[in-house]
Amino acid sequence: MAALGLRGKSLLALLLSCLLAFAFAGLIGREALLGVQHRFGEAYARNVVQLNRERLFAPVSRELALAQRLAASQLTVAWLQAEDSPASRDIFFREAAGYQQAFGDHAYFAASATSNRYYSNGPGQEPSQAPRYLMSPDNPRDEWFYQTLQTTTPYSINVDRSVVTGELKVWFNVQVRDGDRRLGLVGSGIGLRAFLDDFIESSKVGVESMVLDTYGSILVHPNQNLVTLNAETARGRSLSTNVLGLLDDISAATAVRQAMADSREAPGTVATLRVTLDGAPRLLALSWIPELQWFVASSVDLGTAQVVEVRPLLPAIGLFLVLFLLLIGGGAWLVEKRVLKPLRQLRRGAQALAAGQYDVALPLGRKDEIGELSAAFGSMAQTVRSHTSELENRVRERTQELERANRDMAAAHKKIDDSIDYASLIQRAILPNRQLVSAMGDRHAVLWRPRDVVGGDFYVYRADERGCLFGVVDCAGHGVPGALMTMLAHAAIDQALGTTGLDDPAAALSRTDAIVRSMLREEDDAHALATNMDIGLAYVDLQQREVRYAGAKIALYYCDGEEVQEVRAARRAIGDKRIGEYHNTSVKLQPGRTFYMTTDGFLDQAGGEQGYGFGNSRFASMLQAHARLPLAEQGEAFSRALAHYQGDYPQRDDITMLCFRFD
Repeated sequence: MAALGLRGKSLLALLLSCLLAFAFAGLIGREALLGVQHRFGEAYARNVVQLNRERLFAPVSRELALAQRLAASQLTVAWLQAEDSPASRDIFFREAAGYQQAFGDHAYFAASATSNRYYSNGPGQEPSQAPRYLMSPDNPRDEWFYQTLQTTTPYSINVDRSVVTGELKVWFNVQVRDGDRRLGLVGSGIGLRAFLDDFIESSKVGVESMVLDTYGSILVHPNQNLVTLNAETARGRSLSTNVLGLLDDISAATAVRQAMADSREAPGTVATLRVTLDGAPRLLALSWIPELQWFVASSVDLGTAQVVEVRPLLPAIGLFLVLFLLLIGGGAWLVEKRVLKPLRQLRRGAQALAAGQYDVALPLGRKDEIGELSAAFGSMAQTVRSHTSELENRVRERTQELERANRDMAAAHKKIDDSIDYASLIQRAILPNRQLVSAMGDRHAVLWRPRDVVGGDFYVYRADERGCLFGVVDCAGHGVPGALMTMLAHAAIDQALGTTGLDDPAAALSRTDAIVRSMLREEDDAHALATNMDIGLAYVDLQQREVRYAGAKIALYYCDGEEVQEVRAARRAIGDKRIGEYHNTSVKLQPGRTFYMTTDGFLDQAGGEQGYGFGNSRFASMLQAHARLPLAEQGEAFSRALAHYQGDYPQRDDITMLCFRFD
């Protein structure tokens, strides 16, 4: 030290001082970085839970709502009250087949409290009305059924293995009630693997999401060994599948219970706390979903997740070190007196500005570059403070506007959905299901599939002392416009049949055409809208043993198992630009001969390898192959053939097919 000159001593003192300062600054910076990392980690954990909550709630609530609608259906109640009635069973399974397409896994189940029979249909299973399994109160794997029936809540959601396929699923079990009497359960399930992939799977390293029940039992977890099977009956049996059992001490369990209680009292909020979970420190965030009685939770490893990246700061640190070495070479006194001291003051101002303190002290009154930098920095601080305040006000205003817009949009969307559902009930009310079942029994079959909730297809049945009239109608359009056209068409056909009678289908078509034109003639823009409709009417004269048919673009097919015959329809639709001519064609009513009418939605449905329509030739081959079967089996066979050909292609149009036979 004695051999060094004053400059060397200054440089060495400056170097040692700076090294010591850097050491303290590193420790402080490390703590500050950890604090920022924890703060950002909590925000990130909240965002993950909120995102998982929204991704989880919509599909699960939709699946539960569908199951509740199926359980509340009068057809379901009627079948479980008379389970061995073929008519009730057939009507229920046709109703359930429509719900099957809407369920997430395209599968459903029904279980009877009276007979202990378990029914199910889904992908990979041959559609059947027979029970798949007979349950027993003494069988542990059936405990879920009897426990759910005894609960006062109308439904339960749990995770268990299917008694038929053995697949691990999230189950939606809804009670079917007749007053206070519990008739059984219906519902559906979502495969747990698909559930994880769709709703809670996260690609972020160090983040683990899960779903808990109200007691902390793990219902959904990426590690299936931690899942509580059938939590409704297994509650309290083991801590190995409970989030409280993964904690290391009692105080952490108490804190988690308190966080769960706070979250239940304030649904929609996210509670966070630091715990040691499964032997490792974690940031645990959870939120309560009251509609499902579930918690959505995520555990974040702040060290692994790397919420805050340090790598982008490395170039700035290296540049500062280079500058520091150059300043040491310039001289101890000059660096300390004229450069380092003012720069340190500016650095403290920058740190204060980064912390939100805009009234910082700067080295003013100097006439050199540092004075100019201090003035510019002060001006910048004022500008940043003004812009920050302005931006905060704008964000607050925009947030309020968005919240109001979202509320208005949600209310409007609910009104539209309620209106369409009500329109569906009205449209189903005009279909002659009960009349057909009462008069025809197993001598008829109907396949009616609207493309949307409501559609433009419907079918007709009337009877008089000599025979009966069958008909199918395909109105232009589908969805809500098509449904409105069906009401107009239904009224026009009723009025026409009241004038012409049932035994002259051609006259009924001509009269219907005139009525539709008179309804629309005063509309200025009627020519610009599609208001036409295809109709096929077949009158069965039981005294003369013949079928008189007239059609407007809908043909009549009949087959006895040997050859398919076709009665062609007129080329003009009802309400077409040019008035059509319609004529009756008579076909003998022979034993074993089955008659078919279908709208073009069946024939035009895309499918197969190339996406072509089903087509007339394939349709005729299907009729010939199944013509000798009972009509109920024919209806199921046609539905399977259409579904197999359609594959993953969407339904193009409304589909209606009506079959009848008189032996």
